[in-house]
Amino acid sequence: MDTWKLNFSCRIYREEQLISNGILVARELSRLHVQLKKTGDPKGSENRVQLVVAGACEGPQDASVGAGSFLFHYPTCWEQELTVHLQDDPHEQLKVPLCTLPSSQLVRLVFPTSQEPLMRLELKKEEGPKDLAVRLGCGLCPEEQAFLSKRKRVVAAALKKALQLDQDLQEDEIPVIAIMATGGGIRAMTSLYGQLAGLRELGLLDCISYITGASGSTWALANLYEDPEWSQKDLAGPTELLKTQVTKSKLGALAPSQLWRYRQELAERTRLGHPTCFTNLWALINEALLHDEPHEHKLSDQREALSQGQNPLPIYCALNSKERGLTTFEFGEWCEFSPYEVGFPKYGAFIPSELFGSEFFMGRLVKQLPESRICFLEGIWSNLFAASLQDSLYWASEPKQFWDRWSQDRASLDKERVPHLKITEPPPTVGRIAEFFTNLLTKRPLAQATHNFMRGLHFHKDYFHHPHFSTWKATKLDGFPNQLTPMEPHLCLLDVGYFINTSCPPLLKPTRDVDLILSLDYNLHGAFQQLQLVSQFCQEQGIPFPPISPSPEEQRQPQECHVFCDPAQPEAPAVLHFPLVNDSFQDHSAPGVPRALEEKAAGKVNLSSSDSPYHYTKVTYSQEDVDKLLRLTHYNICNNQERLREALQQAVQRRRQRKQCRPE
Repeated sequence: MDTWKLNFSCRIYREEQLISNGILVARELSRLHVQLKKTGDPKGSENRVQLVVAGACEGPQDASVGAGSFLFHYPTCWEQELTVHLQDDPHEQLKVPLCTLPSSQLVRLVFPTSQEPLMRLELKKEEGPKDLAVRLGCGLCPEEQAFLSKRKRVVAAALKKALQLDQDLQEDEIPVIAIMATGGGIRAMTSLYGQLAGLRELGLLDCISYITGASGSTWALANLYEDPEWSQKDLAGPTELLKTQVTKSKLGALAPSQLWRYRQELAERTRLGHPTCFTNLWALINEALLHDEPHEHKLSDQREALSQGQNPLPIYCALNSKERGLTTFEFGEWCEFSPYEVGFPKYGAFIPSELFGSEFFMGRLVKQLPESRICFLEGIWSNLFAASLQDSLYWASEPKQFWDRWSQDRASLDKERVPHLKITEPPPTVGRIAEFFTNLLTKRPLAQATHNFMRGLHFHKDYFHHPHFSTWKATKLDGFPNQLTPMEPHLCLLDVGYFINTSCPPLLKPTRDVDLILSLDYNLHGAFQQLQLVSQFCQEQGIPFPPISPSPEEQRQPQECHVFCDPAQPEAPAVLHFPLVNDSFQDHSAPGVPRALEEKAAGKVNLSSSDSPYHYTKVTYSQEDVDKLLRLTHYNICNNQERLREALQQAVQRRRQRKQCRPE
């Protein structure tokens, strides 16, 4: 039997100021400035060295004399040391314990090497920023709260008019109503224009507090929010511009002059410090497909459209996954983008939208990059190329098989305790073969990469039991903090359609307290499939949401509008579901107006999943097809105005009932 002799030592560290939301923890941060200078003959040989501070944000840095100052950010509490060694002789090195350096004072040291001339180091240690640039909290940011206060006045006036109320609504009687739009490429973008125009015509658009979008529907929102007053105007102008872009030839997006412009802009992004990835190229191509000229609009610019509560708050959705090794069913985390913030509800970590893409460490901003144009975000929200082979195989299966697989992938999660990591080593050959095929099936060669703003943050010892984390955990790795997103240098953000084609999750946060969701579904296959997946997801997570159980007749022939609610779950929102169907529009040109015989052809809209002109791979529509889709989606909203008003009335009634039940 082998005998091991171990020595233990106990050290007392100084008290440290920690900042935590109960899930993530930010520790104190220090900065070290390093500058290299020669001693003796300035014409001597050029020594190149490598500078290392273990655990620092910057990692090892190659340096030479006179190359300027080098900066390291590192956790103050760790007993770090600066290691300097010659690149051509790693054995010649200098170690400087950073705890021995006085704070905010310049210290000069000589690196005694066998090479001439000797090298002098100038070191300066200083405290890092005390305040965090990352907001750690599970509630709404102050800017969103202020917006909601203003928006409530607009919603209250619109509801009073729409429902013909005798009295003004009290503040605690005003329901939160949201639009949830799915993805679907050009089809989703076009359909959302038609439906928003219908809601505005009915006087109901001002009743909406939130609009969430995914994939193609984000293109519509990004366009509309360039105008700070868009929902207060007739949408005829934006719709005509949409028609122009949807029907134009897209060949120019790949013209040599455009490719040269893409190359120049991507090179500039790389120079500034953005990671290089295919998604950025896709973003520029997508912009050329949807616009004639580059747009300088940025996500934070949309705050102007919210300044007086004059428009609903837009929220754009993406899914964060692993670049390789796991599918979106094994690891997928919802990420939300608003004009105010970008962040992960699961971790309670958010940053101002203008800082997305900048470099962070331990919750502090270490390198600010210019805010990206919104086209680069649209490239993330609608990244068609980030699927792994295994993701594609899952989606090729039947819906039930899809959900069964997702349920199996998370079946090992134990909500009551943190599972222990159990390592079993396969035989070497088998292990290598399995690893090869796993990487082959799960690698995302064209995935997006963005600096991870949660990098360096630690996990709270009880993070796994935090109620907010428990609500959103849905991956195999949630019990293993060292494998979760805050440990990664980059985010891997995808189109949400690789998991569930929905933008619903931001509306399910208890702090948003949504009463009614208008579900706008643009899928050509299965009128209820995606909404059912959302319902099952919520059931698995313990999130209040009504069961989606359409009758066999509704499954065979979906209607223009379906209502789903659950009186047994008063905290669950009601859902008014609008699938993309062609029902009474075939025989009516407007609500209550039958089509004449010569108008029958205008009512035929091909929405089959196989040969529809609106398939997501179609990037150009004919004038006739785009007109038909706009009229159909506009009609389906207007033809259900009574159901809409009934749902709004019930939302108001629900608020009033909650008010009565509230203890004095």
